[in-house]
Formats: sequence, C-alpha cells, structure tokens
Amino acid sequence: MSDAKVPVLIGVGEVRGSGTGTEPRSLVVEAARRALKGLDLPGGVDGISMTNTASWRYDDLAELLAQDLGVRPRHLFNAPVGGHWPTRLLDAAAQRIATGRSVVEIVAGCEAQASTTKAMKSGIDPVRDWGWSAAPGGPPAFDPDQLGSAAMQAAGLIAPSRVYPLYESGLRNRRGLTVEQADRESADLYAAMSTIASGNPVAWLTNPSDADTILAVTDRNRMVCEPYRLSMNAMPFVDQAAALVVTDLDTARSLGVADERIVHIWGGAGAEDDPDILTRPGFDRSRALTAALDATLAASEITTADLDVIDVYSCFPVVPKLVVEHLDLRESSGTGPEAATETAVPSVTGGHSSFGGPLNSYSVHSLAAVYRRLSTGGTDDLALVHANGGYLTYQHCTVLSRNPAPRGFVGEPEPVRIAGTETPVAPTTGTTLTVEAATVEYGRGGTAQQAFLVARAESGTRVAAQTEFGDAASALALSVYPPGGAREVVGRRVRVDVRDSGAVAVTEL
Repeated sequence: MSDAKVPVLIGVGEVRGSGTGTEPRSLVVEAARRALKGLDLPGGVDGISMTNTASWRYDDLAELLAQDLGVRPRHLFNAPVGGHWPTRLLDAAAQRIATGRSVVEIVAGCEAQASTTKAMKSGIDPVRDWGWSAAPGGPPAFDPDQLGSAAMQAAGLIAPSRVYPLYESGLRNRRGLTVEQADRESADLYAAMSTIASGNPVAWLTNPSDADTILAVTDRNRMVCEPYRLSMNAMPFVDQAAALVVTDLDTARSLGVADERIVHIWGGAGAEDDPDILTRPGFDRSRALTAALDATLAASEITTADLDVIDVYSCFPVVPKLVVEHLDLRESSGTGPEAATETAVPSVTGGHSSFGGPLNSYSVHSLAAVYRRLSTGGTDDLALVHANGGYLTYQHCTVLSRNPAPRGFVGEPEPVRIAGTETPVAPTTGTTLTVEAATVEYGRGGTAQQAFLVARAESGTRVAAQTEFGDAASALALSVYPPGGAREVVGRRVRVDVRDSGAVAVTEL
C-alpha cells in the first residue's frame, strides 16, 4: 500500500456541556470544529459518520453536521443503536481512505441526556425554551423488539441493568470467586478508572472515588441490580460530544500536519452474538468479545504483550473483567483466585461511571483519548480500543499506533456473526431448577423488589423467568446478600411455581 492509501487520524475534538440546555447538535458541531482546527481542507470533507444520538431525535444528524460545517460530503451515515459503532465506523472510514474512495472523513457522536433530563424534570420545552431543532425533535422512538426476544421480555430481561449482572454472576461462579472477592475486584477497577477520569478534561465527574466508597451501599449509592451498586452502572446523564478526523498519510503531510500528530489506523475486527441472550450457551463469557479480540490481534499480527495502551468499554464491570481475563492482563501473587491481581487498568478515558456514559458515543471519546495518549510524544506506541453494544452482543476492536502497520490497513468493518444454540422454554409449576445466573433488582428506597432468573431444568433445558414485583420472599431466595451474609446462588437448586401473571414464586431447596 502506498503512503497515499495509509489511513491516519490527524485530529480529535471533544466537548463537555454544562447540563443546562446545550443541544446535542451544537455540541457535536463544536467538537468537529475543534477536531478540524488548523486544518485547511481544499477538497472539503468526503464523509461524515455519526453514532446514534439517544437524547434527541434527528432525521439525519450527519447531514445537519455537514450543513453546520459548510461541507458537502459524498458519504453520510447515521448509525443505529449500539455502543460498538464508534470503532466500527472508524474502521469503515479508514477502509474507504485505504481504497481511495475518500480523502477526508469525520466520525462523531454526541449526547445531551443531562439537559434533556433537566428539561423533563423542570417542565422545559427544549424547542420552545432553548431553541433546539424541531425536525422532528423530541425523544427518539424505538421499536419494542429492540428490547429483546419474546422470551427475554417474558422473563423481564429487557434492560442492561438487569442483563449484565447475569453475566457477572456467571463469570464469578466460573472463576471460583466469592461474592466479596468479585465485588472488591469491581470496586478496585472502578476506583482506578475514576482516578483516570479525574485527569480527563471532558470527564463528567472529576473527583476520584476509592474502592470502599464504591462498595458501600448508601442512599446515594444504592444497589440497583445485584451485585452492582449505582457507582458500578454506566452514567448516561451527561452532555458530551467527540469528533475524529481521518485521512491518508500523503494528505496529512500535504496539509502540514506534524508527524507527532499523526496516528496510524491499523484496523480491527468485529463479531455479533445472537441478540437473544437466552439462546447463548452460557453467561460466564462472551463469544463475540473473544472473537473480536482474537481476530483483531491476529490480523495485526500482534499479541497482548505488544500493546502499550488498552481502552475497554466499561458500562458494567463484567465487560472489562472479561477483556482482562481473555487478554491475560493479570498476574498471580500466590495460588488460588484470591491471589490474582490486575496488573493494568484497561482505560485511558475513565470509564462509563466516572468519565460518563454517553450511550452510543462513549468509544468516540475513547478513540480521542487514545489519540491524545499516542500523539503527545510519550513512549506509548501501540493501542487497542474495544467497544461493546447490546447485551454483550456487538463487539468491535481496532488498533492504533504512532507507526505504520507492517501489513498495511487490515480492518474489517463487517462483523462475524455467531448463532445461538439454546432453545429456552417457559417455566412450569412445581419444577426444580438449578440456577445458572440470577440478579435481584432494588427500588430507590433500598428494598429488594424483584428477581430475574435463568436456570436449568433436570432435563438440561434452559428456563428463564421473573418473580412478581414486590415478592420479597422470592427475591430473597435468589439474593446473594441475604441477612446471614453474602453467598453464591449460581448452582443452587430452587423450586418455581407459576402465578396467574406468568411470573414465578421461587423457593430454595
């Protein structure tokens, strides 16, 4: 591949709003202008790709950004919902650059959920009172089928805050950790990320938290779904935007971009698991995550040991834990699972709970943070950025470096698709089940109010169900935090009885 076809990043821009009324469109325009600052582009911009904006509705935000910037791209794309799209969009733009179909492209994303939440609570009409776009404006609509399959909906497994804890319970059990050990690991990880966020100029929270504070269940840090406290959940109520400028090496040099500001896009790979979590073989790992990581490293002909920087999606602790495990970013100070300690925190952004979780656009900020890390003249050379979407469903990773890729651009924007293998069935009264994964959801007052269960019947068939809202006894039967102290529930045998509503009552055996 000639220099003219080598895709590179040459600029990034980020904006942190105030949470008091700046429209997502305005935020991303400012982020893009910052990314383009100092660049005289006689040929304009050939492409704009936008992540999905969940805090306000636009018919074509990529086109609106082009209008606001005064450019006329040939390629415009507005991505559907999914946190994996930033790295996938970057690889797609880089592929067009590498094949000569584009010369300059912008990848961007934005959210203003803090402002829209303020408007809703205060009776403010953003169009009338703040002058936001009204075509069409308002909160985005969504298809109920996006929540999950019919079986998932019947079992109440229709929100990330309920689904990701299932994977935490499965991973914890497979690794042989106690509830206390797994909780401490999550708290240590998120405390370290909060310290990183405190040094990020566009982070939403800038005061670091220690692990004990993250672990403590209080009125301000309630349990959401076991075992995740509020501080272990992504924080979507932010106003943030980011933009990246992609071009080829020859163009970068013709524009006078200094070598230290040029970061090479080696490319990466993606994978998609079955969207129906109940058809997947287990809840202790992610097939799509391992496939995307392995394919990315293999295509670049590198190993984990070659990476200087790793930035991982962190909407809930189980995601970075799975990456840390698969990339073997741990060392053992002794024997047994309790002796394992993490050697690196896989983030330079600061994590969803501290930096902020701007929904589909978080990893645009990750790519910007990695760009800054590689272009500031330090010793770090090679970086991997991982992005996650759905319920550990969609994964895409990409590699960036200060140096050219030995094999040229190797990115593959289209994901490998993985089929489901299970056929779940509805629960029946009087059935004895073995718990495969479970979580208990709490109300804002701190009371356990409902449980969600995936289990195996004696035949081996998978069953998924939810308890009745307010059925404290059933919730207690599946809780890892009963009055007697923390205990594992995965592997326990329970009896379920189906109520008229279709929910189940759960009794420990």
